[in-house]
This record gives sequence, structure tokens and C-alpha cells, in this order.
Amino acid sequence: MDLRGFLAVVVRRWPSCVVCLLLGAIAAWTANATTTPVYEARTQLFVAAHAGADTMQLNQGQSFSQARVQSYANIVNTRQVTERVVKQLRLPTTPDELAERIRAEAPVNTVLIDITVSDTDPRRAARTADAVAVHFSKVVERLETPRRVVDVAEDGVTPPAPVSPVTLGVTQRAVPPTEPVSPRTVLNLAVGLFGGLLLGVALAALREALDTTFKTGETLSEATALPLLAGIPYDSDAPDHPVALDEAGNSARAEAFRRLRTNLQFAQVGQDRPRIIAVTSSLPGEGKTNTAANLAVSLARAGISTCLVDADLRRPCIASTLGLVRDAGLTTVLIGHASVREMMQQGPAGLAVLTSGPIPPNPTELLASAQMREVLQELAGAFEVVIVDTAPLLPVADTVGLAPLTQGTLLVVRASKTTREQVRNAVDSLRKVGARPLGAVFNMAELPRGGYGGYGTYGELPVPRSAVRQAGARG
Repeated sequence: MDLRGFLAVVVRRWPSCVVCLLLGAIAAWTANATTTPVYEARTQLFVAAHAGADTMQLNQGQSFSQARVQSYANIVNTRQVTERVVKQLRLPTTPDELAERIRAEAPVNTVLIDITVSDTDPRRAARTADAVAVHFSKVVERLETPRRVVDVAEDGVTPPAPVSPVTLGVTQRAVPPTEPVSPRTVLNLAVGLFGGLLLGVALAALREALDTTFKTGETLSEATALPLLAGIPYDSDAPDHPVALDEAGNSARAEAFRRLRTNLQFAQVGQDRPRIIAVTSSLPGEGKTNTAANLAVSLARAGISTCLVDADLRRPCIASTLGLVRDAGLTTVLIGHASVREMMQQGPAGLAVLTSGPIPPNPTELLASAQMREVLQELAGAFEVVIVDTAPLLPVADTVGLAPLTQGTLLVVRASKTTREQVRNAVDSLRKVGARPLGAVFNMAELPRGGYGGYGTYGELPVPRSAVRQAGARG
């Protein structure tokens, strides 16, 4: 899959991406709302070494202090410091827990020590940081103070008490912070949105990989090795207006059925042109009846004498689609109660229609019978083209028995519904009985973005301005 194909998948699966994006935002908001704010207070110490007044001694003291500060930083959160701080401030915590909230850093090539204390109370964090600095200074000075070797010298004079060679002074006292360091609201929201977006894209890619339905007519043609005769766009008005080819039928759906008629006529150039064409599908609900009716009307409007036969004896829909009577029809002729001429009705554009008639108890046997063959041959002798609407291939065996009696079959496949395995099984069932698949019709397909460049209005004359002015004056 190239970048364009990947972006097309994301656009097609945009609801999944939006849902995951919202979930990421909700998760970030929940984390921000439920996390207890944590504040950090910072204090700074300066390590000074006792040295003489000359330059050499000062340099030696500076080097001594720099060498020591890294070790001093590791003493800050020891129990020698934390026990005294907890006891002094009466903190509701243990020395070990306090040690985990203390962080000390000694910048390189300096004699500074930065002490940071975190707490849920900003004032308590500042007091704790100052107390840690004080007790830490005392611990360091005590550790650096050398022990007295003798209490009294030989001459009876008491030697001076040992003094620590270093002194720690506070250069910056802790100030109660005003803003918490955790939770980081903006960062959490950004991470939540980004994570939700990644999850949505991954979910869209996974759904696309697991979805074996057809999204384009090209993939349908490649999978079935059948020519794609037409792609019928989805039209939300189709249930209310099943026949797209009315007197002013210039919609994209109407043009698609005209394209189907033209492609069907030219697809068999140089071969025996089929006159009895069955229209079927893999499953119910793919639009085979609507396709058969509109194809027949399109042929009739082109001046081709056409007969439409409703051979779906399970769920016949031709009569309701064209507004005709279903009480008598094909089954009446098959059982010998009437002739084809007596049962024929007239549809749009002079189309001859043979509805299904009463639903029989044995449709499979009737459709594969010799009587059905005779009816089709009689119709083929009277009309240039006979379009036969049949039952779906996979649920029942009606079409498998009827297809060999026709001269070609059109397979209607609904976009984003029929799976590759179902279409493959349908095509195999036709070929096993010797039926002749003419091609595929990709039904309820998504229109290209922007439609077909306004072709639905191509050829319409603009309304004269004078007529517009007269209409405005009348209004």
C-alpha cells in the first residue's frame, strides 16, 4: 500500500480515527483531573573551603571543594539528614519516603549543590527544602571535622578543637512554588491526542486488512477475472425512486445504467451476442432487482425491444419496483394456466414485463424445468433482449438451475458488503453449471470526490434572464 492508498484508508475509516482521538483526549483529561498536583521547591548551597590569603591556597581550596561536592550531593537524601528533618517538621511521612522526594545535583566545575524537594503542599515543600539544607550542612561539616588526637598536650595546654575544612552556606532559600510540576496538563493532552491518533490510524489499518469486502470496481474485476461493466453510485433516493431512467434522468445513477447498457452491447462484439441475460448476486440486498429493472428500461429507451422477467420466485420485487400487478405472471405460465402473451404487462418506455406471479412451493424445480426453457425461448423469439431477474446464488439453488437456460449472466456486487470469498463462490457456482458470466456490476459504490465534474447537468440549457425577471415580477 502506497501513501495515497494509506491516506485513502484513513479517510474511509475516519470514524475510527475520530473515536480513538476523542478517547485519547478523554484519557488525558482524566489523568489530569485525577492526579494529585505535585510541587517542587528548590534551594542552593555554596561549598567553601577554609584557605589562606595567598593565591595558591585559594586555588587549592577551590579544587578541594570541587572534588568534594559530587560526594556531598550523594549524602543529601541519607537517613542522617531525613530523620532530623522529619523529626523537626513533624512530617506525615517516613525518612525513607522523604528521601525519595529529595533530589540533589552538583553542576560540573562548580561548588554549588542544588537541592529540590517535591511535595503535594507547596509551602511544606519549601519548608522541607530549607530544613534539608540546614541539616545537610551540619552533617557534612561534622563528617569533615577531624577527630581530636589528644585531649591534653605534654605541656598541659589543651589543644584547640578541630574545625571542618569546609563550610556550606545557603545562597538561595526555597520559595513556595505557585505552579505544580505534575500533572503537566498540556503535555498530557498532547500525548493523549497523539496516542489516540496513532491508535485510530492503527485500528483503521487493521480493519482495512481484516475487511475483505470490495471498495473499488478495479479490485472486484481483479478478484473475479470478470470485466467490470459499470459502477452504480450510491443514491439515497433510490428506495423512493427505484427507476433512475425517467424522462429527465440525468443523475449520476442514471448515467451509470446507460453506461452499463452501452458496455454490455459492445462487450460481446465479434461473439454471439446474448439475448437472454440473467441478473443475479451472491446475497440478498445487493441491488440485483433494481439493476435488472433499470437495465431493461435503459434498453427499452434506446429503442431495443426488451422484456423483463421476474424469476426470483422467493422474494419477487419487480412488480413493486415498477408499480405492476404480481398476482399472475411467470408461475401462472409455467403451470399452464395462461400464455405468455396473456400475462405480459407494460412498464416504463414500452418495456414488456412478466412478473413472478404467485410464489410456488417448488421454485427450484420450476425454474430448471423444460417449461421454463420453452418460455425463455418464446420470449427470445419475440424480443431482442430478455432480462431475467433471478434469486441470489448462495442462499438458494434456484439460479444455479436457471442460469444454464440463459445465454449470459450479470453478477451484481454491492460495495463494502459482499466479501471476496462470497463473490468467488458465486462465480464458481455459475461456471460449474456451464453458465456464461458476462461481467460484474459494482453497485452502491461511492462517488468520486466532486462527482463527475457536474455531468448530471451537462447539456442542460440555462434559463434566460428575461424569464427569470418575469418570474420575479410575478412573485
